[in-house]
Amino acid sequence: MRPGLVSVNAFLLTQFRVHGATYQLPKDTTIMNHSVQVPASSTNGQQDTRRNSVNQEFLAELEQQARALEPTQEELGELFTKVEKYARGHISNVCETPAFVKSKERSVELLSSPISETGISLDDTLQLLYDYVDHEGLNSGSPRYLGYIPSGGLPHSAFGDFLAAIGGRYAGVFHSAPGAVRMENMLIRWMAEVVGYPKGAGGYLSSGGSIANLSAVITAREASGLRGADYDQAVVYMTEHAHHCVDKALRIAGMGSSIRRRVAEDDRCRMSAEALEETIAADRASGLNPWLIVASAGTTNMGTVDPLGDIASVARSNHLWFHVDGAYGAFFALCPEGQEVLSGMDQSSSLVLDPHKTLFLPFGTGALLVRDQEFLGPAHGGRGEYMRDMDSDAHELSPAYLSPELSKHFRGLRMWLPLKLLGVAPFRSALSEKIHLARYAYERLQSFEGVQVGPAPDLSIVTFRFVPEKGDVNEFNLSLTDNPAERIMKRWQDRDANEFNLALVNNLHRDGRVFLTSTRIRGTVVLRLAVGSFRTHLEHIDEALEVLSEHVRALKES
Repeated sequence: MRPGLVSVNAFLLTQFRVHGATYQLPKDTTIMNHSVQVPASSTNGQQDTRRNSVNQEFLAELEQQARALEPTQEELGELFTKVEKYARGHISNVCETPAFVKSKERSVELLSSPISETGISLDDTLQLLYDYVDHEGLNSGSPRYLGYIPSGGLPHSAFGDFLAAIGGRYAGVFHSAPGAVRMENMLIRWMAEVVGYPKGAGGYLSSGGSIANLSAVITAREASGLRGADYDQAVVYMTEHAHHCVDKALRIAGMGSSIRRRVAEDDRCRMSAEALEETIAADRASGLNPWLIVASAGTTNMGTVDPLGDIASVARSNHLWFHVDGAYGAFFALCPEGQEVLSGMDQSSSLVLDPHKTLFLPFGTGALLVRDQEFLGPAHGGRGEYMRDMDSDAHELSPAYLSPELSKHFRGLRMWLPLKLLGVAPFRSALSEKIHLARYAYERLQSFEGVQVGPAPDLSIVTFRFVPEKGDVNEFNLSLTDNPAERIMKRWQDRDANEFNLALVNNLHRDGRVFLTSTRIRGTVVLRLAVGSFRTHLEHIDEALEVLSEHVRALKES
């Protein structure tokens, strides 16, 4: 046997003594043959003294080396000063730097500066960040970043993150950080009020819309009592414009075999409530189990909002779970223009919002709201004996028991701080501004030669395309003709237009002053102008349209 280890059979011995100390073994008879670490036995007292002395010296050496993790006040001062200077420089220049730098080669140099045993200076570290991270790829803080769904970068939130990291509070369980949990729960209740949910609603702050949508699927599954044998017959209803994370969530939730129905849309690419009703009736008549409706409060493709009130009526009459993906659009409920478009959202069973989109917070801030919070616990709860002390407090619902996460970032502080400092008013005004900027861009684009615009924006995304003369198509037609000859002609015309618009967006990306993205809608390539940054104002929309015109002219001449 190795020195310092004593093998004990729990059936034969319940306690033993070593060097005058008594060691009590567990009385649980299911525990067998434990090895207990004890000081090495010796008849030579001097040997023990020497060993203890060596251990103390060794511990002192380790402590000295580990002290680097505990910076002195002087070292902290240097960190604060230099990082503050770097951050100030970034914020002061963010509006002037390109919206996109297409090169992906510069950051390869990071691979030649691996993590080392001894570390490097703060100046050198910040230089690496400046050279290889902050000046390549998307500048999502730019006011001319008009692609995908613009995210936040609100400086006030950065201070919230800083304080959360410094404080080190564990925000998952009430027992651990009562104030942090109450802060998150208060924010959940505030969001529930914004969207019109009743007092019994609940939810949690997530890392983003994908995880929140996954949680919604799991909550709907458990609330409906579905089990593995039921999945093949369970039907989910959504449109072709539903975010791909919904399908991903179904697969992760073990429901990859469930049936997906892509419900017909109207001419604005919104779910048809009439078609939904008919599809549900047909599925029920054929012996299937209609289960879940997923509607959009602002699709990523076009920003369109499904007729939520009509869909809610269909869900209610058919006893289906009605989920709304409002990751992009739900926060527009803060402003009057958005409230009108989002009517009926308050009737949903569950709702996803992304504060890191239209509340302008940093990446990694999502939220799930459930109309009846009682459904969250059974879907996400779990217990461990090592959590017994934490479980004893039931003053507030803990996020750890309502969500997939046990280890949890203190996200609430990045949301709470700007809302407390600024109030809701500037957020409401900013969201109204984005809607009106999108309407302004839509009107101006209609005056451009050779431009076809999509449907008028519901929120803050405008879709359009340029059509070269040789591929002229009379309108931005989202429907398909039944005439075979017309189909062939349209396909050739669209091919020319598609190639032109793909070349146009690639040229815009190489330029980098303005960032727009493309998408396909029923096979047609269109461009998207998404207004979402809190820094984007009228001057930036005008600049974006001027850059766009410049590249269209150049492409036509080439």
